[in-house]
Formats: sequence, C-alpha cells, structure tokens
Amino acid sequence: MFRLVTLIIFLTISCSSEKSSNGGENSGTIIEEIIPSNLNLTIDIVGQNSDNLNGDGSGVISCSASATDAINYEFRFGNGEVVESASGNIEFTYTTPGLNNYTVYVYAFSETDNYVVDFQSVSVYVNDDTSVGLIWSEEFNETGAVNNNNWTHEIGNGEWGWGNGESQYYTSRLENSKVEDGVLKIIAKTEAYQGYNYTSARLISRDKFEFQYGRVDIRAKLPEGQGTWPALWMLGANHTSVGWPECGEIDIMEHWGHNPTVVAGSIHTPYSHGDTWTTGHVNVSDFNEFHIYSINWTSEKIQFFIDDNLYYTYNPSPKNIENWPFDAPQFFILNIAMGGSWFDIDPNFVESTMEVDYIRVYNN
Repeated sequence: MFRLVTLIIFLTISCSSEKSSNGGENSGTIIEEIIPSNLNLTIDIVGQNSDNLNGDGSGVISCSASATDAINYEFRFGNGEVVESASGNIEFTYTTPGLNNYTVYVYAFSETDNYVVDFQSVSVYVNDDTSVGLIWSEEFNETGAVNNNNWTHEIGNGEWGWGNGESQYYTSRLENSKVEDGVLKIIAKTEAYQGYNYTSARLISRDKFEFQYGRVDIRAKLPEGQGTWPALWMLGANHTSVGWPECGEIDIMEHWGHNPTVVAGSIHTPYSHGDTWTTGHVNVSDFNEFHIYSINWTSEKIQFFIDDNLYYTYNPSPKNIENWPFDAPQFFILNIAMGGSWFDIDPNFVESTMEVDYIRVYNN
C-alpha cells in the first residue's frame, strides 16, 4: 500500500511539471531568487573628532548602507528601535544619557525579499542635560576678545602676588587671552612686562554671572610646564565685603606643573584654608587632553568629579559659619598663575596654554 501511494504522488508531480514546461493549462513563471551582495555599512557619529571620540553629546549618528541588488534597507539600532530606508541613508538620535555602546545592524532586501546583513558597534555619548535645567553657559563661540558681558579681566600682580607670591602680571591683551577655534585660550608666557618676567590672564564673572547651588561642568585642557598653576575656581560674591576665606572658595580644578599628573578639587573656609586639608586629588595622566571638570553644589554638600567620576565630597557636619560659607552666590575665576611662594618656575619655560571649551551651569 505505501509503495503504491508513493508512486501515484510521484507521477502526479511529474505530470504537473511536464504540463508547465510545455505551456499547458497549469503553466506558470518560476521566479529566481535575488540575493543582495557587496553590502557596505558606514556609520558617522555627529561631532566626532580627536577631542570628542564619542560625538558632540547630541547622540546623533549618520548611517549609510549600499548593496548590489538591494531595494530597501532595515536598520536596527541596538536599543529596540527599527527604521526602514529605501535609499540606505538615515540619521538616528540616541537619547539615553551618558556614554553607551550599541550594535547597529542593517538588513539589505532584494525585490524577492531575500536579504543580507551587516553590523557595526558604536560608542555614543549623549549629554545628560540636553539643555534641560541649564541656567547659564559660556560656549566661547566668538572669535577674538572674550565676551565682556560675561567676563572682566583682573590686571596686575595683586597684593603680594595675589596672596601667593605669584610671579606673573595679568593682562587683558590678546597675547594672553583670546577665543579661537571655539575655545578660550589663556596663555602664560615668559616676557618682560610691567616689571615682571611672566604674563598671563585672569578672568572673573563677578557682577556678571553669580549663582547659588547647581551642577557645573567645565571642559578644559591644561597647560604644561614646571611653574604653571592653572585653576578653574569660584569665590563668594561677598568677597569684597567679608574678605577671604570668610567668603568661601571652591576650586573646581587646580593643577601644578611640577606635579603634572595630579589634579585637585578643594574647599577653602575659615575652618580650613591656605594649605587646606579639605581637598581631594585624582591622577590624570593625560591632563593635557580635554576632560570635564565638575562640581555638584547643594545646600548639603559639594561633590567633585572628573569625566563624571566622583572623587571627593565635602559635607561637614554640623555645618556652621566656619566650615560652610556656601549658602550664598559665587562667581567664576579662570586663570594660569606662574610660580608661588612654595614652588619654582622652570628657567627654560617659554609659553603654555590652558584651553576651555565650555562652562555650563545647571539646576540640581
């Protein structure tokens, strides 16, 4: 019985095939499968360069795919989202804050719905603020002199070298501070000027921008050379009336050229000032590359970060006027000092520059 059924089925299929091939009543077209080939996928992260390897923080990537015999492309972005494109070109925006890794797949389909697939891995940075909560920013987008609406130059050598025995004379010249290529450049150099052997610049935002509490991000590249003393810091806006250290000082970033791989974040108060012990230090071997130096200042504590990694928290308890003068507005200071009462300057020092890409202040 089994052999007979098999034979009947075989004969039926054979006949059907023969009628089709001879143009009989069951004739039809046999469609040949088309399989795409030579699939190529290119992904560019918007804003990516040597200083921003993971993009400009917008989270935007640009994808381009091409394949022989493909009529449609399907992109899968590694976060559950799928988008089709007939051209193979598409922009996509990631929204998850921070630095995240994704695998992007592209499927190239032919008119017979056959496909081939390719993929690439990408690391994309998304600025976790995207301007939400942003209360002030300095992007340094102009060219030439700094924006006078935001900054004032302090001039001279101050009282006893700005209280530290510093050796430089601060100027407002473009030779010592300028905005160029989207960054602020503060330039310390060896030159005879106004009776001093070094010049530099010191910019302050007093009376132009002052704030109380918030998250501060400053993206900066530090200078090199023994004797350089760059700082990104803040003083209480009541400095002129109550003096220092009663006004309180927050050093977001402080660096010394004779100990170049160490960056400090420090607090100065009546309780601890000068050679303060309320400080945190972190090793940064590539200090002459861009990093983001940050604080998060609340009514309870001040936290210090580099590239969003917490390395020091100041949270005295109980708080009093001696250890917590930080319930009042502060202003920014950006400068490179040269030398001080406790370290020397390299006699071969010629010139070095601190670059500041941006300063952003957010509600916390």
